[in-house]
Amino acid sequence: MSDLSDLEAGLAAQIAAAADPAALEAVRVAALGKTGQISGLLKSLGAMSPDERREQGPKINGLRDRIGGLIAERKAALDAAALEAQLAAERVDLTLPAPPRRKGSVHPTMQAMDEIIAIFAEMGFAVAEGPDIEDDFHNFTGLNFPPRHPAREMHDTFFFNPGADGERKLLRTHTSPIQVRVMQRTNEKPEAPHFAHGQEPPIRIIGPGRTYRCDSDRTHTPMFHQMEGLVVGRDIHMGHLKWTLDAFVRRYFETEAVVTRFRPHHFPFTEPSAEMDVQCDRAGGAIRIGEGSDWLEILGGGMVHPNILRACGLDPDEWQGFAFGLGVDRLAMLKYGMPDLRDMFGADLRWLEHYGFSAFAAPNPASGLS
Repeated sequence: MSDLSDLEAGLAAQIAAAADPAALEAVRVAALGKTGQISGLLKSLGAMSPDERREQGPKINGLRDRIGGLIAERKAALDAAALEAQLAAERVDLTLPAPPRRKGSVHPTMQAMDEIIAIFAEMGFAVAEGPDIEDDFHNFTGLNFPPRHPAREMHDTFFFNPGADGERKLLRTHTSPIQVRVMQRTNEKPEAPHFAHGQEPPIRIIGPGRTYRCDSDRTHTPMFHQMEGLVVGRDIHMGHLKWTLDAFVRRYFETEAVVTRFRPHHFPFTEPSAEMDVQCDRAGGAIRIGEGSDWLEILGGGMVHPNILRACGLDPDEWQGFAFGLGVDRLAMLKYGMPDLRDMFGADLRWLEHYGFSAFAAPNPASGLS
């Protein structure tokens, strides 16, 4: 009996002295583990006589229960102390001002569009606008599209139901109708002086806006953004177009290392026509402009077709011009490393927070575009 009392007193003292859960666990294992002191006493009951077991069994089991209870109480006390310490350390000081929260950002497409407009504005181009819903003349006929051109078919163009006059309106497939409207001098008066409207030559305008086509994959969406450019004057030639586009891509990609090339192509609204490529490196799954030995097509253009000048009331023997078109979304993807065009229209706030731009840093060719 004296041995059990001494053992209980010693274990109780060790339990009370345990300063952390690890020390308490060591005491528990030493007392109640498979080779613990109390466990050893319980195993010794098998070697005792029945009378000794009746006498010692309740005492040893009682000792086990009391020590287990002391350990549970000490563990609860240690856990409560740890929680109090954690709460004290992680307490929020409500007297401090809250951290600023980003409430919004500029979409990469709008950032790229602002950058492009800033570059061409520095070259003397004005901004022109036109409606998203167009008629056949401004979208096709006035741009020298043949009557049965594939772009007129339902697989490429979103058509509305025919109106009372039998004409079917459509969602414009490109921003080129803006050029026709400017040359026809039929646009409404602009809301601000920097917006171009119908005017006599010489003309130097860009026309940004949304366009729509029946297409959807990693590099195409049913709605996307284009930027058209138009220059009309006397003695305009392909050299002017090439210099303008070379200067643009160097300013846009913010490097003088950009190498370009022009390949002959066919567009109904220009003759001669060309596609413009930039030299790039595609190694590692990324596209780096201004290095490597690969080529990437980024835009097209050419000299305005005489038929378009005539359709807009201009004499092609007196006036000449060049036009070009580029995809704003694709240029944003190339410059800022976005792999899938569809993500740009997915309304994912996490994506927008990652790729978005500050609304307080408007593109400026003097201080930097991006």
